[in-house]
Amino acid sequence: MSILPQHKYYLARSPTHYPWHRKRVIFSATTTTTNPKSSPDQLTIEPQLVNPPNPVPSISSRPVLNDPSLQSTWSHRTWVATGCTTVLVSLAKGIVGAAHSHIWFEPMLAGYIGYILADLGSGVYHWGIDNYGNESTPIFGNQIEAFQGHHKWPWTITRRQFANNLHALARTVAFFVLPIDLVCNDPIVNSFVGVCAGCIMFSQQFHAWAHGTKSKLPPPVVALQDAGLLVSRSQHAAHHRQPYNNNYCIVSGVWNEFLDKNKVFEALEMALYFKLGVRPRSWSEPTSDWTEDAETTSQVAVQ
Repeated sequence: MSILPQHKYYLARSPTHYPWHRKRVIFSATTTTTNPKSSPDQLTIEPQLVNPPNPVPSISSRPVLNDPSLQSTWSHRTWVATGCTTVLVSLAKGIVGAAHSHIWFEPMLAGYIGYILADLGSGVYHWGIDNYGNESTPIFGNQIEAFQGHHKWPWTITRRQFANNLHALARTVAFFVLPIDLVCNDPIVNSFVGVCAGCIMFSQQFHAWAHGTKSKLPPPVVALQDAGLLVSRSQHAAHHRQPYNNNYCIVSGVWNEFLDKNKVFEALEMALYFKLGVRPRSWSEPTSDWTEDAETTSQVAVQ
């Protein structure tokens, strides 16, 4: 008997996950003479399913309401408390410094500029992780994966607990703002840093409120959204509709119209493509990973 191994791959759906996993089928082609009517050179195909040694990475399965990954841990709470402390120290130093120097206009203007630039920064960052990289990208991989999942299941952000939602940004803010708090006593700088860092840290909460139902949001939040001081629900909803390439800013959304109307991000995408040969995800047809998977009736009933 002679054995001629041949390897062939096919895609098989995992029973517990949405994505497709690669499985390997080994076909053993053998010659046999057990059947007297068959030719001694006739091949008999014997398929055998073998799991590959390195499964293809996959997107997480559909979240559930009691998913532990949506709940806050003490580590999350500690980082949010630390980030808030550094921001409050910076704001306090700005106010005290302004009172001692008897100047108010410049620190207030610096704070306003910080607020405006935080919205722009949130849009640039959101655009970058929406369009480039993947879960294996150094430093940003987890956030890229999380934002891709957010497009698939945007409702989960309203179920994510407060510290769970903010801890990553709070950690970054703490590392950047703490040294400034320690060495800087300029009320203008402190005011700018305090407002800008605070808006960046809480941008994910503003984002969550933009996905909330008006009747369930606190009235002050609705008032700030309607006044344009926080990104509105209707404005951000446009980001979750095809072609998924607009309204990236999630603090106040004040930059969205300018950036989209002047095709700023499209120009950046073209520059990166011609310089590095990298295509953004927004140039491709939306896949099922970007198509919203809405809450089921049973999940809505549980709320």
